[in-house]
Amino acid sequence: MRRFPAITLLILFAAMVPAIVSAQEQSGWILESLDKVLPGTSPGSWVYDFATETSSGTNGVFLSYGDTVLTADSVTVNQQTGEAMADGNVRIEQAGQIWLGDHIDYNFKTRQMRTEQFRTGHPPVFASAESLSGDISNKVYYAQEAHVTTDDVNRPAYYIRSAHIRIVPGKYIEAWNGVLYLKGVPCFYFPYYRRNLGARSDNFNFLPGYRTQFGPYLLTTYTWYLNDTVDGDVRADYRERRGFAGGPDLNLHLGQWGDPVIKYYYLHDLAPNLYTNLPVNQPIPRDRQRFYFGWQATPATNLNLKAVANYQSDPLVLHDFFEGIYTEDPQPPTFAEANKYWDNWSLSALTTPRVNDFFDQVERIPDIKLTGWRQQVLDTPIYYESESSAGYYRKMLAETNALFGGTNGPGYDYSAARADTYHQLVLPQTFFGWLNVMPRVGGRFTYYSHETGPGATNNEAYRTVFNTGLDTSFKASQLWAGATNSLFQVDGLRHIIEPSASYAFIPHPSVAPQQLPQFDTESPSPLLLPIQLPDYNDIDSIDSENVIRFGLRNTLQTKRPDGLENLVDWNVLLDWRLHPNPGQQTFNDLYSDLTFRPRSWLTFQSQTRYDINNGYFNLAYHQVTFTPNEWWSWSLAHDYSRGGFVDNGDNLISSSMFFRLNDNWGFRTEHDFNAYDGQLQDQMYTVYRDLRFWTGALTFRVTDNQGSPVDYTIAFSFSIKAHPKYGVGADAVAPYDLVGE
Repeated sequence: MRRFPAITLLILFAAMVPAIVSAQEQSGWILESLDKVLPGTSPGSWVYDFATETSSGTNGVFLSYGDTVLTADSVTVNQQTGEAMADGNVRIEQAGQIWLGDHIDYNFKTRQMRTEQFRTGHPPVFASAESLSGDISNKVYYAQEAHVTTDDVNRPAYYIRSAHIRIVPGKYIEAWNGVLYLKGVPCFYFPYYRRNLGARSDNFNFLPGYRTQFGPYLLTTYTWYLNDTVDGDVRADYRERRGFAGGPDLNLHLGQWGDPVIKYYYLHDLAPNLYTNLPVNQPIPRDRQRFYFGWQATPATNLNLKAVANYQSDPLVLHDFFEGIYTEDPQPPTFAEANKYWDNWSLSALTTPRVNDFFDQVERIPDIKLTGWRQQVLDTPIYYESESSAGYYRKMLAETNALFGGTNGPGYDYSAARADTYHQLVLPQTFFGWLNVMPRVGGRFTYYSHETGPGATNNEAYRTVFNTGLDTSFKASQLWAGATNSLFQVDGLRHIIEPSASYAFIPHPSVAPQQLPQFDTESPSPLLLPIQLPDYNDIDSIDSENVIRFGLRNTLQTKRPDGLENLVDWNVLLDWRLHPNPGQQTFNDLYSDLTFRPRSWLTFQSQTRYDINNGYFNLAYHQVTFTPNEWWSWSLAHDYSRGGFVDNGDNLISSSMFFRLNDNWGFRTEHDFNAYDGQLQDQMYTVYRDLRFWTGALTFRVTDNQGSPVDYTIAFSFSIKAHPKYGVGADAVAPYDLVGE
């Protein structure tokens, strides 16, 4: 019984410990052993002192409060005042800034810091000094006998040594009476030196090289930053066979009014028709230029504004000097668009003026659309959706359509006004708890004014369209928790199957598509086009339809170190036309989309369209990607489209391989082989070298397209680590940047 008070005290203390820990977590403090955060480190421990209201951690501890994280061999912290004293391998990270030292006094609440020796870094700038003190109110730190560098190694090749510096974390470093040292040798004196801690500081980029079409060339970019609102680039390029070129880029940062971008590039081309492999039947002008304007903003809630302008002096200026942009889109659009959203409705306005008369264009001046999202009708199980639009449209063919092998010209232009409204009711139902059934019925009315223009052929028209249909689907799954397979990295297996069938019926419209102006018309697509309205949005091409689309999706999921992954994801679609229209067959292409990941680092993708009526593929794309580690990766792809299905067809085999030899050297190869003519049409080889505070890439490229001489390119691209020219992996996505745009 005499031990009862002691036992009671121990029980009360044990009950209080979880409460203390819980209170710490709820107040924003996290105190942990370092091995809980970084496995493999020493198992530290924490002790709370009730008398001083401080927590002490030893043998490797982790401490977090707000956006600040501290790790050290030992720490004593007062959670009321925020004051902490850390010793041994101290590391503090706050807002991307890293501070290192053997002893640091830091206040988590005021962010005041005191230390005798420290190192700090916010890539790309690093600093070290003998002593540090902090200003509590302004969060500014002062240090004595400091070294500042952008060379991210233990012993930098160059640095500025200063009597004292001022550090504003996340913003800039200022130094007074600084001396620049190269390899330990004093070279230059700076009475005052300032360096931004981010990427926003002026810098040059150079890309020298040689290309058959250009001769020797030098591409120069000067990047400047005026303030947080205005920055830009100035380009000055020289190509020995083509002449001087350049222009400014301007970037504005206007907060809720968006980030407008303006680019201009001019070249007085000394050889504008040199080595082109496109069938151009008109001379390319010597004065060649490109203007780009891009803007997107959200000035108010649910209001989006967007505008893009792409002006070119001729159809090949992107092809010749901006190959990366040309590959993405050889005919970039020009438009202005505004969108306003509500809970059940949206209103949009779109205009697409033509600024390049050598491209085909449908002008919309403007196109106003009101969309009613699917919404419940009162308290009934019925849902309503709608789309209504009105505008004036002009179909404008290229003034010299023979540029690209055509025969038509501007004499075939026509224009008309159009007003269209579509309304539909759907009744989503679930039977037996698993079968989803949704019948639909809708109607469309469209008015077309009398066509005008030299290519006009149609009179005023009123078209009505009726549609109905039925969607059915269900989902079933089976779990095998104990399934394992080391070859396919399987740890448990879940199979999900989703069959579906969608029936669409549209009787003959009151006016056939052939008797209407074709502004929104059906174009070839690698995917199967929607069969239900309003998903099918080629308004002017709507024709009779009586079709069932069958779908089957199979998914196999398994647990892997990074979480739940799809081992297999396979979607198959097939259209059965009950009453084919002229030119159609009973069955549409069998469409397949497959992704197979037998390992986390191995992915196989396949997308095909197989014509089951005639027994051939209209489209086939396959790609296998290996990424076993950070040292090497390989991607191999085959892209096939049958001639006549999409333009003249393609049969292209491409390969991209990267191999990292060591921390300083890397190697990348890119190959494109045209299987139609047995020609290796594009090959690129790049050697990367890490040169401490900058990186270099030497690239050799050979382009061999039919109809043009072989084009050889060699270029050296280098980038200072403090101001990287490309983002991580950008050269793999856009390899043209390595030899110039």
